[in-house]
Amino acid sequence: MYISKELADLMEQSEIDYMIDRMKAIQERPGNPMGIDVQTFGGAAAFYSQAMPWPQFNTVKGIGEQEAERLDEILEFYRKRQGRCQFEVAPSKSHPKLMKALFDQGYYQTGYHATLYGEPRSCETGREHITIRELSADEMDLYAEIHCLGTGLPISGKHHIADNNIVLYDRDGWKFYAAWVNGRPAGVGVMYIQDDTASLTFATTLAEYRNQGVQQALLEKRITEAHRSGCRIVVGQAAYASTSHRNMERAGLKLGYTRGTWIQA
Repeated sequence: MYISKELADLMEQSEIDYMIDRMKAIQERPGNPMGIDVQTFGGAAAFYSQAMPWPQFNTVKGIGEQEAERLDEILEFYRKRQGRCQFEVAPSKSHPKLMKALFDQGYYQTGYHATLYGEPRSCETGREHITIRELSADEMDLYAEIHCLGTGLPISGKHHIADNNIVLYDRDGWKFYAAWVNGRPAGVGVMYIQDDTASLTFATTLAEYRNQGVQQALLEKRITEAHRSGCRIVVGQAAYASTSHRNMERAGLKLGYTRGTWIQA
C-alpha cells in the first residue's frame, strides 16, 4: 500500500468521517448542551462548538482548491455563531489559490500534524504486566478520569468528558479500550470503524505509567481488532516526530503526510 493522492484523500476522509459522527452524537444530546453545529461546504467539513471553544472542536477539515471559492461562506458560518476556526490543509489538497485565499483573510500557517497509515494485522506481542480489554458501558466514568488526567485536563471536568463519550459507546463503529498495569488502570484508547477503514481517534496514558509500553499495547490491540473486523487500512494522527508518532511507527504504521494548521492572526 503505497502513498498516492487517492490514498491520502482516503486518510483525510477517515478523519472527517469519525469527527462528523462524534460531533453529531454530542449534538444529539438533549438540548445540545455543547452547542454543536456541523456543516459541509463541498468536500470541506466545518465543525463548531459553543461550549468547547478549543481548536479541535472548531476546525475546518478537507478544504481544497474548489472550496477556496466558498471561503467567505465558511467564515460566515463561524461569524454567525460568534466563533473562530482553524483550517487543516492536507498536502493532497494544497493549492496556491487556497493558500492565497486564506492569507487574504488574515490566516497563516502555524505548524504541521502527522497522519499515519498501515495495513491491519495481528500484532499483539503480549506483555505480562499489561492487560488490554474493551471497556463496558458502566466503566465510562473510568475512561473519563483517565482521559482528564492523561491529557492534563482538570478532573473537575470529568463528567463532561463522560457525557460526551457515553453517547458514542453504543453507536456503530466506536470501541473503547483500557490498559491495566499490574492490575491498575493506566491508559485508554479509542477506535472508530467505518466501512473497511479503522481510525485511531484518541489515546492517552497516565504520567506514572509512561515509558512502560502502555501506548504500544493499546496500538497493537486496536490494529489487531481492526484486522479481525476485516478492515483494509488503519489511520491515525499524532504530533510530528512525537512519542506517539514513534510508537505508531513501531506498531507498523508509516507516515502518509503532514497537514498544515492555519489560524487567524
